[in-house]
Amino acid sequence: MAEGFLNSFDSGVEVYSAGTAITGSVHIKAVQVMNEVGIDISGQCTKDVGQFIDKDFNYVITVCGEAREACPVFTGSVRQRIHIGFNDPAKAVGTQEQIMTKFRAVRDEIKKRFFQFYLDEIKKPR
Repeated sequence: MAEGFLNSFDSGVEVYSAGTAITGSVHIKAVQVMNEVGIDISGQCTKDVGQFIDKDFNYVITVCGEAREACPVFTGSVRQRIHIGFNDPAKAVGTQEQIMTKFRAVRDEIKKRFFQFYLDEIKKPR
């Protein structure tokens, strides 16, 4: 979801999204709640963070506690490593509506915090 939002804020920003627990596809409920706000992430797929460890990045951002702890050391140049943490909505339990409510809450928090990151770090006056 963070990748989808960052791309929606600025198409000129180069965003890579990867994780430490690869499932092959983006969670269907994440696709659904992003569609609700007009962002299509159905074409995204999960990628292993290991394929990017030698690449140079301005920012490496972890979004969950497990990733923060399991994220490998990048051998490429990384200007800044940041943690912007969220609860994993895929771990939500309850009725379908309760689970969707959790996905929506996490989506909205991701949008809010990544938009602030975008304004403060990427678009800040130079």
